[in-house]
Amino acid sequence: MEQNNFNITFPEVNDAHQGTGEHFFIERDGEKKKIIYHDYDKIYSIPGLYEELFYDKLKCDSPAVVAKILNDFIKDSPIETSDLKVLDIGAGNGIMGEELKRIGAGPVIGLDIIEEAADSALRDRPEVYEDYYVADLMDLEYKDEKSLEKADFNCMTIIAALGFDDIPPKAFAAGFNLISSPGLFAFNIKEDFMDNKDKTGFCKLISKMVDEDILEIKKRHHYRHRLLQDGTPLYYYAVVGEKKRDIPESML
Repeated sequence: MEQNNFNITFPEVNDAHQGTGEHFFIERDGEKKKIIYHDYDKIYSIPGLYEELFYDKLKCDSPAVVAKILNDFIKDSPIETSDLKVLDIGAGNGIMGEELKRIGAGPVIGLDIIEEAADSALRDRPEVYEDYYVADLMDLEYKDEKSLEKADFNCMTIIAALGFDDIPPKAFAAGFNLISSPGLFAFNIKEDFMDNKDKTGFCKLISKMVDEDILEIKKRHHYRHRLLQDGTPLYYYAVVGEKKRDIPESML
């Protein structure tokens, strides 16, 4: 897609290292506006802004990293990348979907709760997704639920959405249970959410999934997800796992 040059500036003091309160300023048509990073609807509505903010200025490389470790795992397995039927949750404007197609994945379906995300994916990367659902995984409409179940997904991807309010554990479980068993799950998660200090429930949930033979971790890679506004690196884990069975409701 064509890139634009925006007048983006950051606050002088960054006191929001947890990733939920960071914000920036953008000047357009002589007007300066403050936008919080998680105001995705506002960011997606401006073509090219998401890429310039997170990829050009903050050096995010997570979709490429997660796609690479997924591809590396598949190369050493009997699976063919072209056999993947992927549900890309929190798909946004299609950057992860684009990486999945680049490694040769089969059909990729996007899902996001934000209408502007679907609009931006169709606008910026119309060739990436075979279909795109605007839906709440915790409150799926009947027709969407049945359609997703019939898709027979064998892989799920989630980028930069676990451990925050974007995709709570129950929504994650609903998505996970749409994947066939066995199936693949590729995601990234902030390093804090993978240790015992995590208070969001994801560390506990993933640990229980592993302990109860629901998920088997196949690859784990520690890397720099992106920079914070002051240049401090923000580290994540990229993970590929194999789904063995559904998450029972009792676990949640």
